[in-house]
Amino acid sequence: MTRTHRISATLPDGRSIHYYDERPGRARPSASAAPSAGPVPSTLRWDPTTEDWVLMAPHRAARTALGPHCPLCASSPPEVMEIPGGAYDVAVFDNRFPALGGPGGPPAGGDRALLASAAAPGRCEVVSFSSDHDTPLARLPLARVRTVVDAWADRTRELNRMAAVEQVVCFENRGAEVGASLSHPHGQIYAYPWVPERFRRMHESARAAELRGESCVFCRVRQAEEEAGSRVVARTAHWSAFVPFAARWPYEVHLYARRHVPDLDALTDEERDDLARIYRSLLHRFESVAGAPLPYMAVWVQAAARRERHLAHVRAQVFSGHRSPTVVKRPAAGELGAGAFVSEASPEHTAEALRAADPAWTHEGVSA
Repeated sequence: MTRTHRISATLPDGRSIHYYDERPGRARPSASAAPSAGPVPSTLRWDPTTEDWVLMAPHRAARTALGPHCPLCASSPPEVMEIPGGAYDVAVFDNRFPALGGPGGPPAGGDRALLASAAAPGRCEVVSFSSDHDTPLARLPLARVRTVVDAWADRTRELNRMAAVEQVVCFENRGAEVGASLSHPHGQIYAYPWVPERFRRMHESARAAELRGESCVFCRVRQAEEEAGSRVVARTAHWSAFVPFAARWPYEVHLYARRHVPDLDALTDEERDDLARIYRSLLHRFESVAGAPLPYMAVWVQAAARRERHLAHVRAQVFSGHRSPTVVKRPAAGELGAGAFVSEASPEHTAEALRAADPAWTHEGVSA
């Protein structure tokens, strides 16, 4: 597929924007000399009972929500929204209401006061998958999905270089029911100044396996699922998608690179091409498996910026709390309070339904 071409610029309020084009030579707005955006009024507060940070960002309650004018659609003078310059392929820009981005470096380790707080450095970016307001990622051309993959990889590399960043997370909330404040197909990238608790636990699991003299726990999980077969949804030369043996959600699929590789930036061109195909198919299944599109959340698990990157194994987790477009599993006190999930779906039956949801796909790839 066509290589991606990046053009970076500065928005009038000082925020950065990056255009990812599928062909070179497209005219883009030049950088602005406007003053930088104001400080981010967020803070981190330490929870000593879980040994994790919590972001306090009350200003985000005023962020842009569904309205008559979409800020992600192509715009040009005199009425310019978030993305100037007319139609675009993929655009990534600094969030107008970021939860992260304050001064300083990562919060200090070691002993902390019970009521410790810290600045909230890092970065929050919005990824608009296309200037087309009505076409979700599941139905974009393969070349565009590959451009999205390239944008994720490029931003992962650039954000990992920031001294304040410890963990880059690319994610998408698809549907107002799961928190999307805009209907225009888009995702986000958070560059955290610490490794969030769930990512930390997965890292510790990988480290414990290494200390026991075992090979990568994620590689072994992927191989075991492929050998079992009953929960595999789709597989290609470079990627394997399956409903996990211990799935928590009514619909949940994990998409693993079949090569041990730490993050999206480390993927080869062939792996990225393959990823565009299988990821689009996976999202299409979430649109069709229940007769109408299911709201879903998708998150990429990647290596931390600097911490024992050899232990990480890049993968996506796509899941929906909806059993159908109208029936939803709402996590209750046991799940949210105790962290003990109760699954009311059979992972094997879920995988069977998802396999059948994309008839254009064979078990080993796209059919002719």
